[in-house]
Amino acid sequence: MNLCLIIDEMHPSLLPMLRSIGVEGHYQPRLAAADVPAALAARPYQGLMVRSKMRITAALLAHGPQLRYVARAGAGVDNIDEDALAAAGVVLVNAPEGNRDAVGEFAVGQLLALLRHTVRADAEVRRAEWHREANRGEELGTKTVGLLGYGHMGRAFARRLRGFGCPVLAHDHDPAVRSDGNAELVPLAELQARAEVLSIHIPYSEANHEFVNEAFLAAFPHHIWLVNTARGEVLDHAALVARLQSGQVRGAALDVLDNEKLATLTPAQQARFDYLKTAANVVLSPHIGGWTHQSYQRINEVLVAKIEKLMTND
Repeated sequence: MNLCLIIDEMHPSLLPMLRSIGVEGHYQPRLAAADVPAALAARPYQGLMVRSKMRITAALLAHGPQLRYVARAGAGVDNIDEDALAAAGVVLVNAPEGNRDAVGEFAVGQLLALLRHTVRADAEVRRAEWHREANRGEELGTKTVGLLGYGHMGRAFARRLRGFGCPVLAHDHDPAVRSDGNAELVPLAELQARAEVLSIHIPYSEANHEFVNEAFLAAFPHHIWLVNTARGEVLDHAALVARLQSGQVRGAALDVLDNEKLATLTPAQQARFDYLKTAANVVLSPHIGGWTHQSYQRINEVLVAKIEKLMTND
C-alpha cells in the first residue's frame, strides 16, 4: 500500500478517503517541524501532505527519496519550493477548488461590510449609540468592481457578484485565462482606470511581492474600496495606510496581513497595524476567507481525487 505522511491538522474524513484509493495515511499533526525530516526518512513515504506547518524545500525532500507527490491542503503554495519539487521529480497538488466557494462568499460579505459600515454600526449600537445618517452606505450594484487575478478565487467571487448587477472587470497576467461570462477581462491599465472597488486574488510569489504598491494604487483615478482575501505580502501595507489617510482608498477589508504573527511585528509593521486596527473604515479578520466547515472537508475530497488520478496515470 502507498504511504502518505500527513503533518498538519486535517478533517477526519481524510484517512478513510485515502484508504478507499489504496493509500495508507500516517496522521501526525502534532509532529514538530524540526522532526519532519526524520519522520520522512523513517518510512518509504510516497506522499507528504502539508498545510502551513513548514516550508517544503530541497533539503527536506532529500529525506524522502521515495516521494512522488506533495499535497498542499489549501490553495496557496507559497510555502513550497516548486523548483525543488520539479528537480526532484515530485508532483505538487493543491486544492483551490476546495475553498474557492468559501472565499467567494466571504469576499462579498467583507465588501458589503465596507460599503454599508456594518462593523462600525454594530460597535456603535452596542455602545447605545444610534447614528443612522453617519452610517448611510453605498450600494454594491452601482460600483464597478475590479478583480486582480482571475483564477479559482476570482471566478468564484465574480460568479456571486452577478446577482448585484454591478459591472465586473478582471485582469490576469496569464494570457491563457479566458472569461467565463461573469467578468470582462481587461488590461491592467483599463481595470485601474475604471474600477471603483479593487479585490485582490493573486497568489504570493517573489514576483508578486507588494505588487499592489504606491504606484499601483496611484493609477486609480477613482477613490476606491480595497478587499484582500489573497495573501498579505502581495499588498504594500505602508502604501495602503498612506492612501487610507489621504482618502484615496475609501476603506479596506483585510483578511490577510503582511505579518500574521502579531506577536512578532517589526516596529514599522506595528505602527501600521496600530493604525489599521483603530481605523473606522477598515475591516480586519484572521485569514478565515476560505476557512469553513464545508471547505475543510471539501479540500480532502479534492486532494484525494487528484492523488488518485496521479496514481492511475503512472
